Amino acid sequence: MRFAIILLAAVLLLSPAAAQTGGTAIPTTTLSHSLSLGTATPGGGFPLYGNAFAEVMNAADPQITIAPRNTKGSNENIPLLEKGELDLALVAGEPAYEAFAGIGRAKVSLKILTAIYSNPGMFVVRADGPYKTIADLVGQPVAFGAKGSGLPILARYVLDGLGLRQDEDFKAVYLDRAGDGPAMVEDGRVAALWGAGIGWPGFAAVASSASGGRFIAPSAEEITRIRARHAFLKPLTVPAGSYPKQTEPIASLGSWSFVLTREDLPDDVAYRLARTLHGAEATFCKKLAQACETTAANTVAAAPKAELIHPGVMKYFREIGVVK
Repeated sequence: MRFAIILLAAVLLLSPAAAQTGGTAIPTTTLSHSLSLGTATPGGGFPLYGNAFAEVMNAADPQITIAPRNTKGSNENIPLLEKGELDLALVAGEPAYEAFAGIGRAKVSLKILTAIYSNPGMFVVRADGPYKTIADLVGQPVAFGAKGSGLPILARYVLDGLGLRQDEDFKAVYLDRAGDGPAMVEDGRVAALWGAGIGWPGFAAVASSASGGRFIAPSAEEITRIRARHAFLKPLTVPAGSYPKQTEPIASLGSWSFVLTREDLPDDVAYRLARTLHGAEATFCKKLAQACETTAANTVAAAPKAELIHPGVMKYFREIGVVK
């Protein structure tokens, strides 16, 4: 794999754009000019973002091809990066936080290519339902996201900050596919769907359904309690109009998701990726609302530590003056 990726950096041969695939990272036995990008299960925010990311990057620099790959999400992407079976991967803030800190596992040596978007967490319920607060959902069936994704981990931290246990105080449902959640809210199999972000597909689907949606986020007092216990979670806002019929901004809290790289991604490749990405920020923003947050400045602000950003990316950031 190292030889193939070094070849990419050295000669930058043109190759056709790759579609969403189940393939692996650059193999050691064949020459490849494609970087694999792990996303998540269909119907969620990561495949939506990952496909748009690849399309914009491939168009901006045809000599680099990024090939998205559906995975089970953050908790699978991290070990795949560690094993070198992915070159790049989308990872939610909470799994990244735990992996970098060595919580429940050994610390990882993966690097940040870019922060992608903030993830204010909240629930959505049917607009005509009785649920209006998090306390109203206690004892009810709640879909907390796809197995292996970062969403259930974010929910666990948020609920723990309120003294609630995800699997004991709720009838927790974990999805095989992120896209299955909205229909379960609509037909009453679950009372609520947990999710995060701006323009998240699951929220958009419920909000635009026949019944419509109502969003439930922690109150101001609850946000204070949660942050007292888990300070790494940051106050975030979902702007008005992020979802159909959402007329007011929604205050919540959460963290930033990232594109992480395998540890040994060469500096010159990471530099080229960063230069291509941030040179195309305006194009990416027009293509996908969530991508408007994918900026060099946000990456510097969102990284838990500056040394976690890939050295090749930092070289580019110094050149453009984002860091000194």
